Amino acid sequence: MKVLLFGATGMIGQGVLRECLNDRGVREVVTVGRRPSEDRHPKLKDVVTPDLTDLSKFESDITGFDACFFTIGVSALGMSEAQYTKVNYDLVLSVARTIGRLNPGIVFIYVSGQGTDSTEHGRTMWARVKGKTENALLALPFKTYMFRPGAVMPMHGIRSSTGWYNVMYAIATPLYPVLKRAFPNSFTTTEQLGKAMIAVARDSSAKRVLETPDINAAATSTAR
Repeated sequence: MKVLLFGATGMIGQGVLRECLNDRGVREVVTVGRRPSEDRHPKLKDVVTPDLTDLSKFESDITGFDACFFTIGVSALGMSEAQYTKVNYDLVLSVARTIGRLNPGIVFIYVSGQGTDSTEHGRTMWARVKGKTENALLALPFKTYMFRPGAVMPMHGIRSSTGWYNVMYAIATPLYPVLKRAFPNSFTTTEQLGKAMIAVARDSSAKRVLETPDINAAATSTAR
């Protein structure tokens, strides 16, 4: 399987990249982003561009792929709905349409979030916008899946680029086994998320929208 990965430098993207590089069934990974990934591996290539809305110069680099994992996202904190929509809707759909045109048989997996509002009419801004994004992706003429993780715990030394997130994770990590037992439907890890994306891209899923329990279940089916 050949994989495109958007957002490889973020916390979730780092975890997905790690699992792709470790999976024997993934033979090539191309990351696309504003910065190169920090990994070096024989089956890894980075495509770096300041403008992800215009990939025309890189079409030869992003053609011939089996799966695309989109993990780019920003916090809604301090953002207007218009600003948040530009990244979490406009950018996502622009990339998805380009990738689908160049790779008609692609499987496109979008990392959304627990609590996303599919009605698009709820009171929470970020949930409305991500619901709109999910609905638009699901209407595209190729196979798309929405992943809605709740709390994602970083593993294997992975860190967030947001400082206060790392403080929060440092506090929560020793409590993770207890939290997972208490709230099994709300917690996953960067490793499980990466494994689940590979499994769904490779073997498909009966569900087009996967919540945390579905993600954790799919992760266990990944064959190394």
